[in-house]
Amino acid sequence: MRKIALHWQILIALILAILYGITFPTTYHLNEATQKYLSKKLVNSEILVKLSELQDKTFSTQKALKEALENKLSPAEFKNYYPVIVRASYRNEAIDAVSWMGIIFLRALKMIIIPLILSSLISGVTNIGSGSTLGRLGLKTMSYYVATSIFAILTGLVLVNIIKPGIGAEINLTAEVGGLVDKQKSFLEIITDIVPDNIFRALADADMLSIIFFAMLFGFFIIKVDDKPKQFMIDFFNSIFEVIMKIVLFIIKFTPLGIFGIVSKVVADQDNLLGLISSMSLYMGTVVIALAIHAFITLPLITRFVGKVKPWAHFRNMTTPLLTAFSTASSGATLPLTINAVEQKSGVSNKISSFTLPLGATINMDGTALYECVAAMFIAQAYGVEMSVMNQVIIVGTALLASIGAAAIPMAGLVMITVILSAVGLPLEGVGLILAVDQILDMFRTSVNVWSDSCGAVVISKSEGEKLPIDI
Repeated sequence: MRKIALHWQILIALILAILYGITFPTTYHLNEATQKYLSKKLVNSEILVKLSELQDKTFSTQKALKEALENKLSPAEFKNYYPVIVRASYRNEAIDAVSWMGIIFLRALKMIIIPLILSSLISGVTNIGSGSTLGRLGLKTMSYYVATSIFAILTGLVLVNIIKPGIGAEINLTAEVGGLVDKQKSFLEIITDIVPDNIFRALADADMLSIIFFAMLFGFFIIKVDDKPKQFMIDFFNSIFEVIMKIVLFIIKFTPLGIFGIVSKVVADQDNLLGLISSMSLYMGTVVIALAIHAFITLPLITRFVGKVKPWAHFRNMTTPLLTAFSTASSGATLPLTINAVEQKSGVSNKISSFTLPLGATINMDGTALYECVAAMFIAQAYGVEMSVMNQVIIVGTALLASIGAAAIPMAGLVMITVILSAVGLPLEGVGLILAVDQILDMFRTSVNVWSDSCGAVVISKSEGEKLPIDI
């Protein structure tokens, strides 16, 4: 019997997960077990007394639970205890039975991200050889990333000005979001934080820009030492990279199960998924159409005419990492699969892929930059604020800089929006307008981020004179 290809297994798992999540929606139930859980979490006894009035009640949506809690608790109490009460009252045995597969799959991918980035970048830099070659590759890589990000932002800007999804939008359709201003960083702070004051803390905190800086610096100076220690270090990091890639190939086998667990929980936990999509359809449609234009027109044209390769052949090779990126909404977690597909299927050398792809997963965010631009314009339109040409230029520039520095910021996507809103004087509360559908759109924009990274690896590979199986 012929084995089903992995990308078809993933697609089948994705469809089944959506159906499973719709069939078993999440409910929220306050009972005696909830009270015991909350008391273990040191929730105030006065709060427990107030919650006892809601005992044995079941809420079909998180919104219904939220409204009931707002009626019982003071604003300060609600703000402090709402997240823990949601966790305590969560009820979905059917989803609990499968969601563990997604949790383990994501943890396995995250387990190897840091050793993969560290070993692949050090290996890539040492295999590149001279400092002049490294500088040339670095310049090509950054030029590609900046150019494609600008193309993506401009695509979003043109579409949002034509469609105008924010005009007539419901301002009351908002979700609360706090703490974002505290997490903002200035551009100068982002630049200075690239140099780690403690590399072990940077590794523990998964501070990607600091890890990349250290790995490139370490790899560069390996080239500068005497031949004997140099060869030892090159062989050592090449060996680590090969072992990590073997682990990656093992984890990849479980991708369909992991994706089923992840997506089924995401779908089941959505309050009225179809109603949400309907109410925000124009905004979501604008983002998705802009992302599609960038992914299926702009990037293929670049790979065809600049890279001189067959874009659709490369796209077929990338189906597994792209479907995984869509399901996990994490370009970092998808990085091991991206490296494997680019090297094994599209034929890019390890020298190029191990340098460009870890860098791309951290700082090349075409889809995210496009999304932030559309989101900022949508919020301006919803509040009736006219954006001048100069304001739109500021949005483009800020979205570009924010996308490059996003890896250094917790809650990167949402913080990036607040940076852009602050730059053009829009109300930060506008983030609440788009928060409800952010998770859904995150899946689309992450796929575009990963697709752009892979196209960049192919284009740079061809510019270095490599022969690929997808050549025209």
